[in-house]
Amino acid sequence: MNCWEILGIEPTRDRALIDAAYERQEKFASEDELVRLRQAYREATGSDSAEPGESDLVDAASANNAVTEAEGQDEGAELTASEQQVVREVVIQIHALLNDSRRSSDPQIWKAILGEPPADQPRLRNEVGRSLEHQVRPMAENGTFPAPVTQFLAGWFDWYSLRDAPELQQEDETFSEKASGDQQPQEEPPPQMVNFWPAVIGWIVGLAILATLFSGMGGGG
Repeated sequence: MNCWEILGIEPTRDRALIDAAYERQEKFASEDELVRLRQAYREATGSDSAEPGESDLVDAASANNAVTEAEGQDEGAELTASEQQVVREVVIQIHALLNDSRRSSDPQIWKAILGEPPADQPRLRNEVGRSLEHQVRPMAENGTFPAPVTQFLAGWFDWYSLRDAPELQQEDETFSEKASGDQQPQEEPPPQMVNFWPAVIGWIVGLAILATLFSGMGGGG
């Protein structure tokens, strides 16, 4: 993975975007992941001595204006360039999340990525859902994610067909356990008859040999 995939964003020279991406990933990174994340940050900024936080992450006034503008726009209108960039960044982060089965099983991580403003706005949320539906929805339907993650995705993206998926999986498991418990134990096959004739014949032959030996010894005396 290159530095941009680790950070979860597309290549950019905007230091603020790189800082923000680093902060998002740092929240859930393990010690090993944090080492890789810092190295990716240095590569992305082009400076071996650069450290996160040296520039302002987000300008508060600009962020408030962007949110206000987004809320005032018609939900059916085409996304602006900045909104499309937000959607792309969220989709990249989700794709990176899907490569880690441990983290993708945690609903809190999904909530942190998808619910971070301004991606939580209805217009952007719907676009993120359309971008992820072809990949994430089938995974949720076939039981790839645990029930809490599937239930969150169902409510967040209004994928109503997923609401019953965890319950159906549990019902299938219960039915399978019940069916296996109702099976009658198989009857053990009757014991096989042991053929004693070879042993009897062996004893007779042995006795005949002994009798011959004793009679020979008696005749010799």
